[in-house]
Parts: sequence; C-alpha cells; structure tokens
Amino acid sequence: MDLADCYVKVRKRTEDICSPLQTEDYVVQPVVDVSPPKWHIGHVTWFFETFILKPYFMGYQEYNPDYNYVFNSYYETVGNRVIRTDRGNLSRPTVAEIYAYRKYVDEAMNGFLCNEPSAEVKELIILGFNHEEQHQELLYTDIKYILGHNPLFPAYSNSYVSPKVNWVEDGEFIKLNEGVYEVGFKGEGFCFDNELNPHKVYLNAFEISPNLVTNAEYLEFINSGGYHDFRHWHAEGWDWVKTNKVEAPLYWHNIDEQWHAYTYHGLQPLNLKEPVCHISYFEAYAYAAWRGLRLATEFEWEAAAPQFSWGKSWEWTESSYLPYPGFTKAPGAIGEYNGKFMVNQKVLRGASEVTSPGHSRITYRNFFQTNLRWQFTGIRLAK
Repeated sequence: MDLADCYVKVRKRTEDICSPLQTEDYVVQPVVDVSPPKWHIGHVTWFFETFILKPYFMGYQEYNPDYNYVFNSYYETVGNRVIRTDRGNLSRPTVAEIYAYRKYVDEAMNGFLCNEPSAEVKELIILGFNHEEQHQELLYTDIKYILGHNPLFPAYSNSYVSPKVNWVEDGEFIKLNEGVYEVGFKGEGFCFDNELNPHKVYLNAFEISPNLVTNAEYLEFINSGGYHDFRHWHAEGWDWVKTNKVEAPLYWHNIDEQWHAYTYHGLQPLNLKEPVCHISYFEAYAYAAWRGLRLATEFEWEAAAPQFSWGKSWEWTESSYLPYPGFTKAPGAIGEYNGKFMVNQKVLRGASEVTSPGHSRITYRNFFQTNLRWQFTGIRLAK
C-alpha cells in the first residue's frame, strides 16, 4: 500500500470512530485528561498541515491562521495554544467547520502525495499516520469517558465488538531464567524514538502470569476491604484513594448490591470473566501487594511477551518512564514528541482493544501518570 492509500485509510478510520456520535457529543470535556472529540479531529489535521503542507507543499494556503492556536497540543516550538483545560470551551470552530478543515487538508495532502516525497518528508508523514492512530485510541477512550459519565449511560454503538481474551486454563506462571536479554526496537519499519536504542539488560530469574487479572479476581480484593487497608498501598496511592473516595475501578457501579460496568453498549452487569480494566497504577500495585506478588518491569515484560497473549489492555509495569541509553531528541517540534514527558510517569506495555490495527508491537512504550485510569489499563502479575 503506497503513502496516498495509507493516508486515506488512516484518515477514514478516525471518521469511522466518530460516526456514531451526535453533534453534542463532539464538544464535551468532563475532565482535563479528556479532550472533546472535535478537538482530536482538528488536531490530527493540524499536524499534517503544520508539519507537511506548510513547509513542503509549494503554494499551499493555510486554511485558517487561528487554527494553529486552537489545535496545537503541546508543541512549544510551534507557538502559543489554547490550554488543555479550555478545549471544552471552544464552541467555535463548529464541528461542521472542523470537518470542512479536515476535507481541505485531505485534498491538499492527496495532491502533495501525487509525487514521491523525499525520505525526510516520508518519515514525517509516517509519523503523522502513527500520531493519528494514537489519537484514534484517545478518541475511543475519551468518548467512553464522556458517555460513561452521562447520567443516562448512553451506548456508544451497539455494533461495537470487544475482542475475545485468549485464556490459559491452568494459569501456570511462565518461568524465565536469569540472564542478559536485548530490549528495544530493531529492524525495519516504524517505531517511536523512545523505543530506541536496542540494548542489553540483565534480568534475575522471574515468573510472569500468562493471564491478565480478571474482574472476578479483582472483586475479591474489593470484598476483602482492599480499598480500606493502607498496608497494600503506596503512601501517595493511599492519599489518592482517600481524597477521591475510590472504591472500585472506573466505570464500576454497585446497583442494588450488584456490580455493573459501563461499556460501549451502555451500562451492563459486570462480566466477571473479563480482565479488569480502567485502573490506576496505584490500584494495580495494591492488588499485586494484596496477592503477595508484584508487577513486572517493562524489560521483564518485553522478554516474556512472546510467550503469552497480550493486547486486550495496556499493562502497568514497575518501570519509570526513562530514556534508553543513547536516546536523543530530534531537533525542532518533533523532538517534543516523547522526551519531554520522561518524568513522573510509569511505563505501560502491550496494547488495548481500542489500539488501532497494526499500531502495536512488543517494544512499544506507552506511559501515563500513576493516578490515571481512563485508558484501557489492566494488571499482569509477576513474581
């Protein structure tokens, strides 16, 4: 598939994700971590306009100079921007105007891609594809938060199908010997800069579960008083539980002594066989401690991943998000993509059920702050 076809495919998937929405759904921002869907579709369009069309397509006319201020996310190099907390206050541009902007840029990109771009520009375009795929996952998770916090718990789409879990019946932990393992991306194809450079790490012998922790298993933690026993928690996690009065994973609701969970089909009885999801690192750590076990490091996870099924939910690790040896930031705005966030965050490995097809790989390093749980995040135990 050539670049032009890839561009069309990636852009269409974003619009397909948004197709079940009503106009009003596009504009809501319930919390700072959730962006309105219309901002996402504008931002990923701005990315191609700003980094491809404006510098490399001779004669290109910028759609609206104000959009750089509206749709810039965090790129200091590119200029001022609407602060993240104010994205939900943008009643204008309208949803229709943003789709018109998207169409304008798509037509320009189709013209630009009629000719073979240079290797440097091709690399930027492929980064743009992967950037949009990241926002496709964010769209799914942000839409779920928006609708899941509507008092009516409306369904996103009754045609949504959650992928099945490959479950290992005996659940026997996978054993890996001590030794030197190589981690990091190598070979052909795309990767983000935080996956470079491949290097060797020494690991002690360890064991890791072939299965993710299920809702039924996590419910045992809740019923045992896990959210009310400080012994299982980091001090910061215990403060988070008390301050926010956390009693269960995000989207769980105890109705008439029965647990329910909000899903893309609306509010449903809790499926006890499904992996527990939408939990913070604090909760993942506390559950592991309650079980007398632990979370794997990101390097243990990568070494063991070929031996188990992954991809249902992002998996918290015990690793802080730090640069690999020899990591360098690219010059200019592109260098702000990952490196500036390498502080006060934990690494998650794998992928989730809403990760775009072809976007996941064993070396992928996702990262979030320890208190966040609106993403599809779960637990795999190690010892």
